[in-house]
Order: sequence, then C-alpha cells, then structure tokens
Amino acid sequence: MRNAATGFVGAVVEAWAELRIHRTRVLLSLIGVAVAVCALTTVVGLGAVAEQAQREFSERGGGRPATLSISSFAPDTGMPAPYTESRDAYAKALDRYGVTYTSAVLYTGLRAQFPDGVRDIGVTAVEADYGTMHRVPVQQGRWFQDADSARLAPALVVNEAFLVALGGVELSANPTVPLLGLNGATAVVTGVLPNNYPEEGPTAYMLLDAFERVAGPDAVAQGQPSLEAWVPPEIADELAERLRTDIASDLGDGVEVAVNRNDFAAFGEDPFLPIKLLVGGVAALVLLLGALGLVNISLVTVRQRIREIGVRRSFGATAGRVFFAVLMESVVATMAAGVVGVLAAVAIVKSPFVTDAIGRGVVDLPPFPLDAAILGLAASLFVGALAGLLPAIVAVRVKVIDAIRY
Repeated sequence: MRNAATGFVGAVVEAWAELRIHRTRVLLSLIGVAVAVCALTTVVGLGAVAEQAQREFSERGGGRPATLSISSFAPDTGMPAPYTESRDAYAKALDRYGVTYTSAVLYTGLRAQFPDGVRDIGVTAVEADYGTMHRVPVQQGRWFQDADSARLAPALVVNEAFLVALGGVELSANPTVPLLGLNGATAVVTGVLPNNYPEEGPTAYMLLDAFERVAGPDAVAQGQPSLEAWVPPEIADELAERLRTDIASDLGDGVEVAVNRNDFAAFGEDPFLPIKLLVGGVAALVLLLGALGLVNISLVTVRQRIREIGVRRSFGATAGRVFFAVLMESVVATMAAGVVGVLAAVAIVKSPFVTDAIGRGVVDLPPFPLDAAILGLAASLFVGALAGLLPAIVAVRVKVIDAIRY
C-alpha cells in the first residue's frame, strides 16, 4: 500500500515536471480544455438559476409545495356552500392539524377614482400569509401585515401600472386612491409589484377583511373565496383526505368538499425536465468537443516524444511506469485547466449582468451550485484520462530499439 502511494505521488511529481518543461505546448493544448470546462460549468450553473426562476414563477401562481385549495359546494346544484359556515369549518379543521400558513383567496374587482377618471381594477382579496405562500415579489414598500386588518384606510399592494395610472407618483409620497364601493374608503398604497406583462392594466392585492368593509359582506359571500393552506409535501395527500372528511362532517349532508393541490409539484412529471435535458445536452456536447480536441493533441505530442520514451525504457523504466506517467501528464494538466475553467464559470454566473438577465425577478437567487463545480472538475478528469489513455497505450507498445532510432 505504501509503495503504491509512493509510486502515485512520484508519478504526479514527474508529470508536473514534464508539464513545466513543455509548458508552451501544454498551455496551447489546454486552452481548449479550460474553455470547454468553463462552458460546461457555466451552462449547468445558469441552468440552476433558470430553474429557480421558473420555480418561483410557478409558485407565484400555484403556491409553494404543497399548497392545498379547499372549497365546498352542493353537488346537486353546483352552488358554493354558505361562506360563513364553510369558513368556520375550514378554520376548525386546519387548527386541528396545526396548519399555520393559510389564506382565503377571492378574485374580484372594484372601481377606483384615478386622476383621469374612474376605472375598474382587478382585485385579489387575500390574507397576510398569501405573500409567503405565493412568493409575492414586492419590489418597493412591503407586503401586508396582520395589523393592516385594523386600518381605517385599507392598504393596497399594487402593480407598476397602478402607480402609473395615479400619475407616476413615488411610493415614498404615500399615494392614496378613493375606492368606490358600498361603504367606500380611501386606500393607501403600501407596496408595489412588477407588472406580469408589458401591457397589464392596474391591479391590486387587498386584505379580505378590508375588502369586506369596502364592498360589503354580500360581495364576499357571493364571490365565495376559496381557502389555501401550505402544508409539508410529504403529508399533503394524507392531510388533504383528512381535511376533506373532517370538513364534510362539520358541514353535514348535502355539501361536498374538494381539497386539491395547486402547486407545480402536484403534477406527476417534473415540470423542469425540459430545462434539465437542454442543459444536459449542451453540457455533453461541450465535453465531447473538448475531449476530441485534446486526444488529437496528445497523440501528436506522444509521437514527438517517441525517442525520449525509448531512452527511459532502456534505462529500466517499466511499461507500467511509462503508461502511468504519460497518463498522469494529461490528467494533471487537465485538472489544472479544469480548476481555471470552474473559477471562470463562477465569475460569469455570479456576475450582475448575467444574474439580471437570467434571474430577473428571482427572490431567492441560488448560490453557485456545488454540483456544477464538481461536474466541471470531474469532466476535466475524465477528459484528461481519455486524452491520456490512447497516447499511453501507444507509448507502451513502442519497441525500445525502434524508439531510440526514431
């Protein structure tokens, strides 16, 4: 064991010495490897950022894994069950199982007085936990707090188009807007979200309690909010069935309860599989090109060193020692190139220009993935072993007398 370790270290030292002697040739041959490893690692790293961006976009719509949507209705008519009774039954069941993140959700609308006249605005009436459950990307100001329910002036979290419609005022000016409803109120803008698409009109989020005060209880009852609950994914299916049974029992006969998952993870197939396949295909192609280029260079290099190899064999170097020495020259060189390529990839992926272009709007920007760095180093090791294997076989098969005469 000790002799094997000593032999390995000696081969590495010898390989490094050979690389220093032929450093110009080695440098030229390894530029392509470093570029290939950099490209490979960069593609994988950018793929992780793109996947996170797609994940967050999906969670904004359907909620984080696992988000359950609860609704109740009369099966014979399809009409929703009375809101007050349903709300109490939902709260009782969720409290029984210790579910802490919940939010009622009502998609509705209001009329608001803007400087250029009255406009209809889309309103999503929710509770404070909705922002966490759906990763709502507040870019200015803040999301709702529990204390906002007691405000006489309702709080609004609006999109950029809403502020533009108010005359382009700054959020720091505490902009207000009169809401035209049953009871009316002047709302205060406390947060701003980016537009979902360029031509989007004014939209707003509002706490459900505040919406009920402005529009009246009948507007909420008629809209029939659904309830969402964020639960651990590993117990989501079992908990969904228990919630359905318990709520149906509380509401009595004649009411059917539906508990379904909204989040992207509820679907059987991996929604990010196309991204992963694309990244994997590009990475494999880059690796293949880098390996082929280095193999050709290594073969030419060994043929130029035939006489040197013959002299070493004549002085007692075994075939195994020559084979391992030639192989390790390639491996050590490509590992050095791999380190340079990985460092360059980290600099590229974490640069502000790239993160703004690929990860625009990402709240939890992921760190540079460790598996990408490991993959880059493993790829350089693989390329080095592949590029050194054929030349090492050629070196071993050379006859000593022919090599010296070469």
